Amino acid sequence: MEVCPEKAITETGRELGIVEKGHRNGLEFIHGRLRIGEAMSPPLINKVREYTDPGKLTIIDAPPGTSCPVIASMKGADFVLLVTEPTPFGLHDLKLAVGAVDILGIPCGLVINCSDIGDDQVKAYAKKEDVPVLMEIPFDRRIAEAYSRGEMVVNVMPEWKQEFKGLYHRIEEIVG
Repeated sequence: MEVCPEKAITETGRELGIVEKGHRNGLEFIHGRLRIGEAMSPPLINKVREYTDPGKLTIIDAPPGTSCPVIASMKGADFVLLVTEPTPFGLHDLKLAVGAVDILGIPCGLVINCSDIGDDQVKAYAKKEDVPVLMEIPFDRRIAEAYSRGEMVVNVMPEWKQEFKGLYHRIEEIVG
């Protein structure tokens, strides 16, 4: 387009997805819905992040791994909460994620899901890398069933509410 003397081509934008906003129980919710078949999610993630208010707590949920969408989600964050399971696959992905947050210079902590399965290699790695284990969630069919129905675990199992509040307070202590 820049070098065509006849202006025979034009540049137009293309829709990668849409940004949706909503409210529930006093919380504002913003998310991006990627267009089906679209591979370029970081621009949509960046667009969603434009809606954040620096004066308010913002939680960004990222996919697992260390792909471009994950890095776009983490960049500029005050803290990254890593979640894994104590399995060889979980340990492998955790090592990659810890490497990414180290490169980005972001403090992090760890939640071990299904903590009573697998082995202790995830805990040993976290200790070696000085990644605090902030919470352990044992395997519980009721948690899995609630999650599969899209329900909040704390609504189905109120005893977990204090655990998640404690997690939040531990993160506040780390961030300062």
